[in-house]
Amino acid sequence: MNFDFIGKRKFAYALSCIIIIAGIVSLFVQGLNFGIDFTGGTVFQVQYEDNKEISDLRDELGTMGYDGAQIQQMDNGAFQIKTEFMDQTAQDEFEQQLKDASGSFEVLSTNAVGPSIGQEILLSGILALIVAVVLMVVYITIRFQWRFALAGNIALFHDILVTVSIFSIFQLEVNSNFVAAILTIFGYSINDTIVVFDRIRERLGSVKRDNLAMTVNNAIQSILRRSLFTSLTTLIPILCVFFFGGETSKVFVLALIIGIVSGTYSSIFVASPLWYDMSMKSKKKRF
Repeated sequence: MNFDFIGKRKFAYALSCIIIIAGIVSLFVQGLNFGIDFTGGTVFQVQYEDNKEISDLRDELGTMGYDGAQIQQMDNGAFQIKTEFMDQTAQDEFEQQLKDASGSFEVLSTNAVGPSIGQEILLSGILALIVAVVLMVVYITIRFQWRFALAGNIALFHDILVTVSIFSIFQLEVNSNFVAAILTIFGYSINDTIVVFDRIRERLGSVKRDNLAMTVNNAIQSILRRSLFTSLTTLIPILCVFFFGGETSKVFVLALIIGIVSGTYSSIFVASPLWYDMSMKSKKKRF
C-alpha cells in the first residue's frame, strides 16, 4: 500500500515546528541542564542501607547548609547529590556531616570537576560541533545539487534541534557524552537522507512537474523498508544498553535514541518534501 508522503508533508512540517518551537521556548525559559562536565561541581552517588525518601534527604541537606544541592533518585534506589566544587578535604567533611544528619550510607562514586576545567570542556564541545556542522554542510553541498544540499542541511539541523529541544523541555542532563551523541547523530541522519536523495535522483530523468510528487513518493517507498529495518536493528541494541546498562551511559544512549528516531523521520518526512517544495517553485522542468 502506497502512502502519499508528499500529500501529508504539511502535517509533518507542523509536528516538527511544534516540537522545535516548544524547545526554543524552553531554552529561553529554563535553558539546558548542564552537568558538572560543563559547569564544574561535585557529584556524590550514595546508597542508604534503609529506605530513604528524597524529601527527607532534601531537608537534611538543608539543615547542613546545602539548600542549593540538586538531588536525583536513580533507578537502583541510590541518590545522586550535586553540589558546588569541593576538594578532597571538603568532600570528606561533607560525607561525615551527611552521615551524622541522615544515617549510614555507602558512597558509590564521587566525581569532581573544577569550574575552569568545566568551561574548557564546554568550549571544546562547542568547537567540535561547529567544525562538524561546517564540514557536513560542505560535503552535502559538493555531493548534491544545491536544492538537495539545502534540504539535507535543514533536515540535519532539524534532528539536532529536536534532540536539544527534548533535553531542554524535560531538563535532561547535558554533559560531554551528549556532545558525542550529537556528533554521532550527524553522521547517522545524513547517511539516511543521502540514500533517499539517491533514489529520487535515479528516478528524475525527464520527469515533468506534474509527475514529480509521484516520483518522490515512489522513491521514498522504495527505501522505506530498508530505512525502517536499519533504524530498528540499530535501536534494539541501543535500547538494551539504555535499560540494562550503567547510569553513566544513559545520557549518551538516550540522545542517540532520540536522534535516530528523528533522523529516520526527517529523511522521509522533512528532507524529501522540502526538496519537492523547492523544486516545484523552480521554473525549470528538469531537475
